[in-house]
Amino acid sequence: MIENAFKKQIVVLLAGLVMSCGILLMPLPDGMTESAQRMFAVVALMVIWWVGEGTSLAVTALLPLVLFPLLGIMPSKQVAPNYANHLIFLFLGGFMIALAMEKWNFHKRLALWIISAMGTEPKRIVLGFMMATAFLSMWISNTASTMMMLPVAMAVVRQIALDASLNGERNFDSQKQIEDGLGLVLMLGLAYSASIGGVGTPIGTPPNIVFAGFYKNLFPDNPEVSFFQWMILALPIVLVFIPITWIYLCRFVSPFP
Repeated sequence: MIENAFKKQIVVLLAGLVMSCGILLMPLPDGMTESAQRMFAVVALMVIWWVGEGTSLAVTALLPLVLFPLLGIMPSKQVAPNYANHLIFLFLGGFMIALAMEKWNFHKRLALWIISAMGTEPKRIVLGFMMATAFLSMWISNTASTMMMLPVAMAVVRQIALDASLNGERNFDSQKQIEDGLGLVLMLGLAYSASIGGVGTPIGTPPNIVFAGFYKNLFPDNPEVSFFQWMILALPIVLVFIPITWIYLCRFVSPFP
């Protein structure tokens, strides 16, 4: 298995190099500068290595730092500052927050605190998890917040199903039906609330930071959108769409009366 994976990496690495060299050796198309052709060769190399996972994603991301100056596309003094862009450090801060939350089980504490405050009724549990996930997603990526809350949510679903069966409740035909019914709504709620909560802050999801970078490049004379200004605009969207999504899930998707 390991040997096959190694062979695959070698094939991907060679395929990227062959494609890149082939582009460099091609006759220069009409209207394309030599620098543009070299840039296209580097892009092709990076895409093949990224998609094929020939090497670490981080290593591939550093290729422009070496290849751009080497091929005369851009001097190193212009390439290097892009790797120290303030938006990159904003990303890094979000990752650090996610690691700290996971280390100290903040996501579990938050979820259990909301459940204890809202009660154990299924619809309230769904709302509680959606609120917790949306809040986490405001500070870490949508995928990370969903994956952090997923095991907690599934454990709660199993416990509710077990309690219902032990107490002799017959709202459902079986314990599995409870798990499937509440589990479906809860999983959809986690996914939707993570996407909604990610809108709330600039670091909530990578596209927010990408947009901030494009905005600065397109309108360099305009002031940057601050963290607080973003929240003033986006937080009301989160506060409106979380209850709307919850009502939709509980009314049209939820099997609970």
